[in-house]
Amino acid sequence: MKFSVTVTLKKDVLDPQGKVVQNTLQNLGMNNLKNIRQGKYFEIEMNSTEQKEAEKKVDDMCKKLLANMIIEDYKVKKI
Repeated sequence: MKFSVTVTLKKDVLDPQGKVVQNTLQNLGMNNLKNIRQGKYFEIEMNSTEQKEAEKKVDDMCKKLLANMIIEDYKVKKI
């Protein structure tokens, strides 16, 4: 069973890396950008055959290590 996890900064948290990317792209002539925010992407493959159990384990992974719950949000999707 395979899952994708996308971790992003919460909307009210400043994203300096995203701002640098946005400014660089605008300097390259891409002036129609409104906003860019960066994040992290993980693909996790589980040996489990029980979907609910695997989803819970991936959720635990996010809460314990993959995402900083104070400043980041995450989304888990089965792929």
